[in-house]
Order: sequence, then structure tokens, then C-alpha cells
Amino acid sequence: MIWIFVAVIVLLLGFTVVRAISTGKKAPASGTLAPDFTLNSQDGKSLSLHDLRGKWVVLYFYPKDFTSGCTKEAHNFQRDLSQFEQKNAIILGVSVQDELTHQKFCAKEGLSFKLLADTNYKVSSSYDSLVNLGLAKLSARHTFLIDPAGVVRKAYLNVNAEKHSAEVLGDLSQLQQPSASL
Repeated sequence: MIWIFVAVIVLLLGFTVVRAISTGKKAPASGTLAPDFTLNSQDGKSLSLHDLRGKWVVLYFYPKDFTSGCTKEAHNFQRDLSQFEQKNAIILGVSVQDELTHQKFCAKEGLSFKLLADTNYKVSSSYDSLVNLGLAKLSARHTFLIDPAGVVRKAYLNVNAEKHSAEVLGDLSQLQQPSASL
């Protein structure tokens, strides 16, 4: 009897995951204008994408503060932050958690870049980076490399948290070369 119950639960969870992945929306493609947004960061101040024109933006979505993969990814972006800054690029992390949670995460992990609170799910949704797990919604681990004109130059929809910062840094270097295209 217990095995039937477990099988039903596993089956229901499987349908939930499939439903979460199949939203029918498309992530912004390379060469398209990045969807604009305004969100609050861990310091309580609002930040708008359009105010960052003239800079490269690494907009990375991640599931949850204080989890192992998200912490590793954030640490690697922090480790490489000075190299991104030398390339006129800023790092913005986005998850559906609130400002206070981001503030605690930044303090505990020594993060100095902005983490944005997408508590109404609009930005994650507009970048097709929202995962609906039934009882919970999380941001998917996606990244968008946006050029100084606000155009998506590269979308990363299959991210390895451990290697991702170096991958984005390499692509940014390549894109900044004369006549570069990915």
C-alpha cells in the first residue's frame, strides 16, 4: 500500500517538473532587446536595466540564496568581479526572494554586487526564467549577457554553476574583440 502512495507522489512530482519546464514562453534570444525592468536590490534601492545603458550587464537568474549551487555561482562571480569591471561589465543576480534575504546572503558570503528581488515573478517570467513547482516558484539558473545598447548578446540556458563565471568572462572578452560575433 505504501509503495502505491509513493509511486503516486513521484508521478505527481514528475508532472509538476514537466509543467514547470514547459512554460511555452521563449527566453530573449541573442540580437533582441533585453526586456527592461526595475527591481529593488539588497540595499533597498531600485535599479532599472535602462539606467545601465553604456555598460555590459551580466544578468544571472538563480534559484535560492544560501543553497550550495547558488552560493558557488555567486562566489565565482565575486571572485571574477574585478575582471568584469575592467571590461565595463556589471553583475546582477536575480531571484524571487526578498531584499532582506539577499542582504543576509550578501553579508554572510561577502558579495558586493547587486542581488535583485523579483518577489512578484515578473522579471523572471519575462526572461522565461521562472520555474513553477506547484507550491513554490523559483528563478531558473539562466544568464543573459547584455551589451551596452541593451541588446542580448548571449543567453545561457544550461548553466554549470561552478564554471559559469569563467564561461561568461570568456564570451565577454570575445564579444569585445573587433568584429566579434557569437
